[in-house]
Amino acid sequence: MPVSLDSLLKNLLLLFLAVAGLYYAQGFLIPLTLGALLATLFLPLCRWLESKKVPRIAAALICLLLLLSFITAMGFVLSWQIARLTDDITLVKAKVIETAHFLEQYSHHTLGISNSEQSQILSHLQVTFARYAEALPGYMTHLFTGFVLTMVYIVLLLYYRTHLKHFLFRLSSGMERQEMETLITRATSVSQHYLTGLSKMIFCLWIMYGIGFSLFGVENAVFFAILCGLLEIVPFIGNFTGTTITVLVAAANGVGFPVLAGIVFTYGMVQFIQGWILEPLILGPHVKINPLATIIALVIGEILWGIPGIVLAIPMTAVLKIVCDQIPSLQPYGFLIGTIEDNKYSPLIGKIKGLLKRGRR
Repeated sequence: MPVSLDSLLKNLLLLFLAVAGLYYAQGFLIPLTLGALLATLFLPLCRWLESKKVPRIAAALICLLLLLSFITAMGFVLSWQIARLTDDITLVKAKVIETAHFLEQYSHHTLGISNSEQSQILSHLQVTFARYAEALPGYMTHLFTGFVLTMVYIVLLLYYRTHLKHFLFRLSSGMERQEMETLITRATSVSQHYLTGLSKMIFCLWIMYGIGFSLFGVENAVFFAILCGLLEIVPFIGNFTGTTITVLVAAANGVGFPVLAGIVFTYGMVQFIQGWILEPLILGPHVKINPLATIIALVIGEILWGIPGIVLAIPMTAVLKIVCDQIPSLQPYGFLIGTIEDNKYSPLIGKIKGLLKRGRR
């Protein structure tokens, strides 16, 4: 049955209103969405604590305490590594000054940019930097407020999860209750598997990058391994960005070409292992989003919500696919977002899973 023009216009209007709502309500939606996502991660632990006769509010607070402890530990490790980086600040300053002088001479003699034009460019950059510096306190305040709200939402969503579930049931009729139950279960499950798999992936990346950078003699290898691993939360460009930063800092410290080549080699090997072994083994079939939909989701997320949108784009798209798959009229969109069935990983992954099962025995 062909789609009428009125129906098409209504759908476009609804899409426009939804996008506008996501953009203008980002101050409210970002902490709530991030809190809901993290709440699903701690849901199994919260249920386990409740099965041990721990009150629900106490179980939710214990989950929050564990999360804050992990964040504090990561902050301590990063601070310790950054403090080690500052020990070489004199050498880095000298290298930066030397590089700036080289760029100045290169721009003047090769590109034909006069000293006065270079001064104008530097003046413009200083003004831009000053604007960002002035806006930094307000941004930090906004970031802290969002962090506190996210922590509060985690506790409240864990505590009121049954109440919220009954609310969703009341929105649907008796015929749709089972479908709503399935939708909630699948959405919660995919969020849990995504966050759990991502955590395992980051831990594996820390180990691989740490070993690789240490073998090639990279200074502060632990810091750069942690950085490259944490940037995995941004698909495709995260690891590349972390490796680029590692190469630039190592070059500023005056290391030789073999070390720089070793960093790039480590990146290539980690990407190979991650793409062909870790992702299909750890994430498996739980997050089925094709690369095209992933890129589009990241771009839209950045446009609407900035950096938080990039972080939340993949899990939100995975949940959206589940919703589309569950509603018949939206199933074509779920098919568009999903992956094409491919068995290219199955022989290798099957052998690895078999070895793991034998090892457990």
